[in-house]
Amino acid sequence: MKSANLLKSLKFNTLVYGESGTGRHTLANLILPDAPVIHGNDTEYLLSQIEKQDALVIDLVEQIRHPGKVLAALKKENTRAVMIAQEEPDEVLERFFSVKIYLPPLRERPEDVTALAERFKEETLRMFGAQEGFTLDAKRFDLSANAHSLRRSVVFQYLKKAVSEEELMEMTERLLAERMGEEEDLYRKMLYLYEVPLIRAGTARYGSQLKMSKVFGLNRNTLRKKIREWARFLEP
Repeated sequence: MKSANLLKSLKFNTLVYGESGTGRHTLANLILPDAPVIHGNDTEYLLSQIEKQDALVIDLVEQIRHPGKVLAALKKENTRAVMIAQEEPDEVLERFFSVKIYLPPLRERPEDVTALAERFKEETLRMFGAQEGFTLDAKRFDLSANAHSLRRSVVFQYLKKAVSEEELMEMTERLLAERMGEEEDLYRKMLYLYEVPLIRAGTARYGSQLKMSKVFGLNRNTLRKKIREWARFLEP
């Protein structure tokens, strides 16, 4: 953030790189808030914008087919650029940047995960309305796609609290309708949609298969058979 704020007033060409969802576009737009964002996969359009604009944010740097041609145009027109990439570029582009900013994945930034999750929670509450007792479970945050998957997991945690039985049945109906005509023995194969959540909930609540079998109204051997049958869904 300190570098980005400093770069607002300094005409340095900058590379912002890291995995998708780490905040690359947000940081680039902070440095050049008024610059248009141009994708590098269309060389001719990119070159035309270099001629027209004083500054550009160039995304998808890896897809620039003629980097030497693009760099020559940037230098000729004296157009400032902030480029966004997933990895450090090749040697041709490497020489162009005065500043490089690497954004690590969220799995290496636990303090940012907490702050972003709270931000996404606020967004979710504004979108869907307050939900009594809604708190975030950090153990269930999905960081596989950084901020993108984190936002989805926050919204999903909210929906698990807010969704009604009717809405849940509608979602299940849509899934089953898509499978019909493609699956054989559909009834048996899709029972896991009911049985797996039931077994998970019972395990978390009671911890004892004996207690679960009594509450479920199942023979203990039948419950064990169900647990073995759906083991692939029940592994932590």
